[in-house]
Amino acid sequence: MIDGMNIGQQALISIISHLIFIGFTFWALQALHFDKLLSAGRVFQARILYIFLTIAIGSSVSNFFLDYLHWSRQLQYIFK
Repeated sequence: MIDGMNIGQQALISIISHLIFIGFTFWALQALHFDKLLSAGRVFQARILYIFLTIAIGSSVSNFFLDYLHWSRQLQYIFK
């Protein structure tokens, strides 16, 4: 039962981490003026690109954070 609980906790931490970092990425990307780079009349495509870019960057940063957390927890096994 403990293993199932641990897996559930890891899943919850991963979901929360991804959502937080995707939110931070969305907030940070708003500082850039993408409208100057895009063609006129392509608003829908620009929004889809913005969403995909936000998800890609936020997920990558979240994965880095989760990997770092996982590796730091494994450091205890060096000394056993």
